[in-house]
Amino acid sequence: MTGIAFECRSADGVELAGRYLSGQPGGPAFVIGHGFTHGLHKPATRSVMAAFATHGAVVAVDFRGHGRSGGRSSVGRDEIHDLDAAVTWTRSRGYGPITVVGFSMGAAIALRHAALGSSTGDAVVAVSAPARWYMRDSAPMRKVHWLLETPLGPTIGRVLGVRLGEPWLDLPASPVEAVAGISVPLLLIHGAADPYFNPLQARALHRAATTADLWIEIGMGHGETATTPALADRIAGWSMDAIAARPPTPLPH
Repeated sequence: MTGIAFECRSADGVELAGRYLSGQPGGPAFVIGHGFTHGLHKPATRSVMAAFATHGAVVAVDFRGHGRSGGRSSVGRDEIHDLDAAVTWTRSRGYGPITVVGFSMGAAIALRHAALGSSTGDAVVAVSAPARWYMRDSAPMRKVHWLLETPLGPTIGRVLGVRLGEPWLDLPASPVEAVAGISVPLLLIHGAADPYFNPLQARALHRAATTADLWIEIGMGHGETATTPALADRIAGWSMDAIAARPPTPLPH
C-alpha cells in the first residue's frame, strides 16, 4: 500500500499528516482511526487500509503525537479533533457515505467522536474498544498505564514512536458514557481472545448504546493487528447494508 499523502489541521490547531487510497468519485469511503503507538507507517494500519480499499476510498491520519503529525498524544481525549478533521477532509473530496472504523484507542476516539464531533460519519465501527478509562484488568494494560504514569514515559514513548502529552487533569467522558449519544449505525467488534480488554467491555458498550450491533469474534485478538481482510470485508458489507437501511433524514419544512 502506498496511497497519496495529504495534510490537514485539527480544529484546535494541530497539523496532521494523512494518507488516502482513492476510490470511485462520489462513492463510499472508510476513515481509519489507528490504535495507540500505531499509525500510517505501521504494517498493521497499512494492512487494514489496503483491505478496506477493495470496497471504497480509504483515509487515515496519524493521530497527534504519532508518526509525522504534530502535537502530543493525549491518549484518546483530544484526538476526536483529529478524527473530525479526517472526516471533514474526506467529505471535501466528494466521498460518501463515510464509515469511521476505529481500533483500540482509535475505537474509543471513534465512539466519542460519533457522539460529540461536528463532522460525524454515516456509520461507525469500533474494534476492540475499551468501555472505560484506566482499565488495568490485564497485564498488557498494566504496562500501558505504567508507561503513561512513569517519569520515564516520554522517553520510552519516543522509542515506541509516540510523543506523549501531559497526564489528564480533567477526566473526559468515557466511551460507555458517550455511546448513548450516537445516532448513526454502530457496530461493536471484540475478539474473544483479546489480551488487552475482556469482551465484557464490548457488552457494556452494547448495553449502553441506543442501538448497536455486536460481534464477538472467536479466536480474535486485539485491534488492527488481529483484523483480517475477511473481517474487513464483513465490516464493509455491514456498513453498506446499515447505511442503506437507515431512514432518510426528513427535509426541513
